[in-house]
Amino acid sequence: MIKIGDSIRLEPSDGSARQYRSKALAIADGAVHISYPIDEQSGKTVYLLNGMQFKATFVGQDGGLYMFDTEVRGKIRDPLPMVVLAYPGEEYVVRIQRRRYVRVKANVDAAVHPSDGEFTPFVTMTVDISAGGAALLVPPAHAPLLRPGMAIELWLALAMRSGEYHYVQTKASIVRMADDERGMAKMSVEFTDLAPQDRVRLIRYSFERQLEERKWENEQNK
Repeated sequence: MIKIGDSIRLEPSDGSARQYRSKALAIADGAVHISYPIDEQSGKTVYLLNGMQFKATFVGQDGGLYMFDTEVRGKIRDPLPMVVLAYPGEEYVVRIQRRRYVRVKANVDAAVHPSDGEFTPFVTMTVDISAGGAALLVPPAHAPLLRPGMAIELWLALAMRSGEYHYVQTKASIVRMADDERGMAKMSVEFTDLAPQDRVRLIRYSFERQLEERKWENEQNK
């Protein structure tokens, strides 16, 4: 899927919002050799340590954006100096929708607060989530108090595959109120004041959920 000459962007898996750009110079079994990456913010060359983990993205031949987990395996000179990245294989590469953030099913713990005291705060969980918004279950007592267009404040606890938790705080706007398949009240919200680093974390979280769903589907089909 990835080929020699493709541009690659690396985002650290530790939650940092930094981005590095590089290029695929060689492809071997289980590895991609890239040029020394450049920090897109400073324009300087970055020297990566063995074991550092990243989300790598590249544009495929079909014009789609693809992402995979990787880590630095070492450095070689053949004849140019190159960084060796682990490549997990095509089954672990996920296509990312660029026009609209990918929405995934996920039960993320959430706390909802009013912007102007219209209701008492409550805790709940999401039904699905993306880097642009979410759908959340609503307690019966609160459902009549919520309406489309209302501004709220939202706290989310993202449990990453690494075992880390990232806590996201953002303002949001209620887009619609509806009932889910069980008849419980559900509200869809759009994030309106999401910090760039939190949007990166949500993209990573969605990517990890996609991988988990793909792994489960592969196991079911065996």
